[in-house]
Amino acid sequence: MPRLRIVTASIVLLLAAGCGSDSGGAETAPAQPAPPPAPVRPADVKANELGTIPVLMYHRFVPTPVSVYDRTPEDFRAELERLAREDYVPITTADLAAGRIDIPAGKHPVVLTFDDGDPTVLTLGPDGTPAPGTAVRILLDVAAANPGFRAVGSMYVNADPYGGGEAGAAALRWLHDNGFEVGNHTFGHTNLRTAGTEGAQEAIARGDRFIRDAVPGYTPTTLALPFGARPRDKQVAVSGPGYEYTAALLVGANPAPSPFDEDFEAAGIPRIRSQGPDGDEAEFGSATWLDKLAANPEGRYTSDGNPDVISYPTGDEGPAEQYTAAAVAY
Repeated sequence: MPRLRIVTASIVLLLAAGCGSDSGGAETAPAQPAPPPAPVRPADVKANELGTIPVLMYHRFVPTPVSVYDRTPEDFRAELERLAREDYVPITTADLAAGRIDIPAGKHPVVLTFDDGDPTVLTLGPDGTPAPGTAVRILLDVAAANPGFRAVGSMYVNADPYGGGEAGAAALRWLHDNGFEVGNHTFGHTNLRTAGTEGAQEAIARGDRFIRDAVPGYTPTTLALPFGARPRDKQVAVSGPGYEYTAALLVGANPAPSPFDEDFEAAGIPRIRSQGPDGDEAEFGSATWLDKLAANPEGRYTSDGNPDVISYPTGDEGPAEQYTAAAVAY
């Protein structure tokens, strides 16, 4: 009897396996893979990888701003949502300096920079993630609601950032672990113009050591100049005893050239202060500049989707000499 039960069960399984087949027993043809999408031509998206790039500068986020460097959390969210609507994709300063702009065709790079390590930019909550209302939390939320808009920024810190102590060090490690760039703003927010060569070098090197101690295994590669003040010897900003950087950021007040443009100066990249359309010096702020870039789209950097090729319109001046081999006019 046990043997009969086994045979019967085998017959049932065979019959079940045949259920759903057609009466002729023909096998179902495997599904064919979808054809790959047609390649995007630079002309289709009006690519211009020699166009300008906004590098936006933020400091503090408070309900009632007391200076042009403050923004409300609501204004910050609105600015990020505008950038997402207008097809901007955040990259880091390090990416910009290296010409490492790998974003989809038709999109525009933007660099989000945050100076001074204020707790309103980042405070970690009890669960070890950015607390609600902080700039990094807002950036994460906007990115989650807008696929393709990256939660990426370059954070420039002084001594005791993000509340200081172990909490601040943990915040720096969280940033590094989550794809943000941690950059140097000197340990004491030193005016490098008045510090002299040795003083400037020590201020930069001390900030560099602080970051490397807080984030083991990490080495910062870019500097934001405090007050936008350049050392008298401009090279000091990017090279000195204990540090070697690829870029230094100014304070303002216009978009940066493409890294492939002959006018690009890595040791002096301009930034645009985040600011609404009204108030003191609003003509130099982000709302005004984003309006100008939207009104003159052919002048801003638009990606061709291929990071190995530098596309630009025929008739425009070509790239810097070191990039001519990778450049293609259309």
